[in-house]
Amino acid sequence: MERESMEFDVVIVGAGPAGLATACRLMQISQDSGKEITVCVVEKGSEVGAHILSGAVFETKVLDELFSDWREKDAPIKTAVTHDEIYLLSSATDGRVMPNAFVPKTMHNDGNFIISVGNLSRWLANRAEELGVEIFPGFAASELLFNADNSVKGILIGDMGVGADGEPKDSFMPGMELHAKYTVFSEGCRGHLGKQLIEKYHLDNGKTPQHYGLGFKEIWKVPAEQHEQGKVVHTGGWPLTEGASGGGFLYHMEDNQIAVGLIIDLNYKNPHLSPFDEFQRYKTHPVIAKYLTGGERLSYGARAITKGGLNSLPKMSFPGGLIIGCNAGTLNFAKIKGTHTAMKSGIVAAETLGKAMMAGVEGGKDLDCYQTHIEESWLHEELYKSRNFGPAMHKFGTYLGGAFNYIDQNWFGGKFPITLRDEHPDYAQMASVSAYSKIDYPKPDGKLSFDKLSSVYLSSTYHEEDQPCHLRLKDSSIPLGINLTQFNEPAQRYCPAGVYEIVEEAGQPKFVINAQNCIHCKTCDIKDPSQNITWVTPEGGGGPNYPNM
Repeated sequence: MERESMEFDVVIVGAGPAGLATACRLMQISQDSGKEITVCVVEKGSEVGAHILSGAVFETKVLDELFSDWREKDAPIKTAVTHDEIYLLSSATDGRVMPNAFVPKTMHNDGNFIISVGNLSRWLANRAEELGVEIFPGFAASELLFNADNSVKGILIGDMGVGADGEPKDSFMPGMELHAKYTVFSEGCRGHLGKQLIEKYHLDNGKTPQHYGLGFKEIWKVPAEQHEQGKVVHTGGWPLTEGASGGGFLYHMEDNQIAVGLIIDLNYKNPHLSPFDEFQRYKTHPVIAKYLTGGERLSYGARAITKGGLNSLPKMSFPGGLIIGCNAGTLNFAKIKGTHTAMKSGIVAAETLGKAMMAGVEGGKDLDCYQTHIEESWLHEELYKSRNFGPAMHKFGTYLGGAFNYIDQNWFGGKFPITLRDEHPDYAQMASVSAYSKIDYPKPDGKLSFDKLSSVYLSSTYHEEDQPCHLRLKDSSIPLGINLTQFNEPAQRYCPAGVYEIVEEAGQPKFVINAQNCIHCKTCDIKDPSQNITWVTPEGGGGPNYPNM
């Protein structure tokens, strides 16, 4: 098929904080040097921020580097953290506050802000457009394009108006090729093109397997007397006690709103575990419920988190491009923060690209000096200091792992003279269905806990139903032939949106994929124990439409 094409100096895939920081810094370099650099950002969401979901507590030092006048430019960063509380929840009713003296210092949030990363992304997009960046929301980067020398040439925007049978409909619009000297991939956790690049160029050689969590988040409007603007609560322990680990959060934002969430490590072993239902019962714990009772749930979402840290960080350059932010895995797990680190990786990427262009370096090269620039930045120092945090929790559990991390962070400043590693892929950790008893989750009460379908409704998820399924099975016999018999098909439970079902048809089980429910969390691509599901991008503009997550 003959396709139209457009040429840019740099194409950026994904309008999240990392990609937009790259775009803004590139244009600043262009203006400072007087040399034109053309930059395009492609975003699969219906608008910038539509697919962004994060806690989030934010460190502003990276924004000081990018826009020192961000306060005067009315950045959506208003709620300063006033105080922290960390609880260890020992049961469904009991929990105790950890004394500050025993909290790893990385968990303190003095000087930080509670924000919506979706709104921060919208603000960054406005700054980028003011600087001359072209941003195309609603267009999904579906395929990689390569030059004859095997370097990345750019991306293909996915076709629009293709039916579920693969045939063009009356509304068919062929996708366009975007060519660039360099392409930057900032798709977020488990980006489907980033995944292909890591495999093609063996970027993870010598690294420990990447590790992930599944993060849930809801925003509530609560009675004024239950709201303490600027308060940050983190929890460990219950309900994640049956072969699972992770932690919860509750952030008091402005306007009597609270963000509440639970992060579940995707190395959990119990095939009966339902992350969604764990989150629902988490909200019923007295430590959390006292803030939410009588409130109104405004929004719901879920997203996978890349949390392997420095030990799992791949080589971030390849011929013709860079991979940055959560697409590579720059989150600082010891702080449970990734926005500032993702943005820093984007700033360093822009400075690397800008320097190469000013020096007349041809496109398509492997700018492996990017790795050196990362290692010379505070980003690498942060990731080095947090390298043991996740492996300690995986190896030793919540309590002993927490004690190790307290010693590592508070006594040694993150420079304990050993490096722990977790060499086991998350998907390979799931035990057989006979190894654990079934979990009897309580029915939702409609006040604090809810069902999946009403939750997905709040995410404003939409897909054109007559399009090819974007959740691809490598072998259609595996869900029933292997996953159902060995693991009671865990996709029914690990998906936070009810995409996967086992139904009975003519007396026989049938595996059903409700792709229109997909909120693009990528959990199925990560956790499927047979690694049989591949997530690819649907038509641009599909998926959730988060207003301020």
